[in-house]
Amino acid sequence: MAVNTGQYGRNMCFSPQADVAGGLLVTAIGVDSWRHVGRRRGGRMLAALPLLLGVHQLIEVVVWWGPQGRVSPQTGRTAMWLYLLIAFVILPVYVPLAVLMLEPSRRRKLQMVPFVVLGAVVAAVLLVAMIGGPVTVALRPWHLAYSIHVAAGGLVVGLYVVAICGALLFSGYRHVAMFGLANLVAVALIAWVLIDGFASLWCGYAALSAAAIAFHMRYTHPDGDVPLQLRWRRT
Repeated sequence: MAVNTGQYGRNMCFSPQADVAGGLLVTAIGVDSWRHVGRRRGGRMLAALPLLLGVHQLIEVVVWWGPQGRVSPQTGRTAMWLYLLIAFVILPVYVPLAVLMLEPSRRRKLQMVPFVVLGAVVAAVLLVAMIGGPVTVALRPWHLAYSIHVAAGGLVVGLYVVAICGALLFSGYRHVAMFGLANLVAVALIAWVLIDGFASLWCGYAALSAAAIAFHMRYTHPDGDVPLQLRWRRT
């Protein structure tokens, strides 16, 4: 996400072919994650996250085709809005809420509430900015550049990352926390390499790293799905 004089831009993933490959891979991971949700209390939202991220990347394939003239302008613009609504409005609320639903104790659920609230605030700010327009996408070498106008764009980027990564990092489950840590490290590395596009490229990395969630669903027994802190107390 590039922030420049009030613009909130988003550079994403290399080529439509890369989005097809990545989207199909992550969607397959999502299907595997859903198949292994089992009897986990509140785990369905988190299990569905890789599937949502995979579909998200596949939607961007149609966004690519818009500037290339392979679909009608209306179809391309509809895909762009769907893509940005998922990225800017759904994900900052969905991710912390999914972690909240997964946590077993009331105390740990309450710890997730600030991240859900923060995500909702960020989503509302970005939705208002999108409705106010203009919302644009431009074809660039190796990426698409999305842009919306929002005040204090750098602050919004930071709060977006805190809402999503914070909830994951504070989870009591090892694989979920690993997922959050991997994405936080990716934010720092991508910001160092490409400061004006770090948060968007991070979104693509987050889709691929969703494998940690599938790992959690596949290899943690539903009846033994005990948070990491509780395991430490029992040993």
